[in-house]
This record gives sequence, C-alpha cells and structure tokens, in this order.
Amino acid sequence: MSAQRIDLIRVALQQALAPSTLEIEDDSHRHAGHAGARDGRGHFNVLVVSEQFAGMGQLARHRAVYAALGGLMESDIHALSIRAYTLSEQG
Repeated sequence: MSAQRIDLIRVALQQALAPSTLEIEDDSHRHAGHAGARDGRGHFNVLVVSEQFAGMGQLARHRAVYAALGGLMESDIHALSIRAYTLSEQG
C-alpha cells in the first residue's frame, strides 16, 4: 500500500505543481501505534521544488500542496511534513 500511496501523491503533486524536484518519504513505520495511525492512513514527508511557489509565503505554499493532494488528505494521508521551495531557494 505504501508504494501505491507514494505513486498517488507523486502524480497529484506533479500534475498540480510541475515540480523540478519531488521527494516523498513514507514515515508511517515511525508512527505505528500512534492514535492517528489507527485508521490506516500514512505519515509522509515531501520536498517540493516548484517555480509555481514564486511570490508565495510558506503558508500559501503549504495550502497549494494540500489543494493538490485533495481527497488523499482524507483517504490516504494522516500527517504530512512539507518542505516547499523555488529552485533559487533550494540552492
């Protein structure tokens, strides 16, 4: 299921944000037994580098990532750590 979820996240973010860099890490194993993990949804870390973030503050960038993921936030993702940059910020 983890690989399938990562693929769903990857497709959603690629379609919405056209990132030059996209890294997705499933961190669910570190949260086994956590109350929020009982429903079967996962914990993920994402690094998204996209020029679509230009001119956006961090909050707006996070909102853009959440919007791109849409229903996955309710069906597959319990927790999401986001690092969102433009290419020039990533260095």
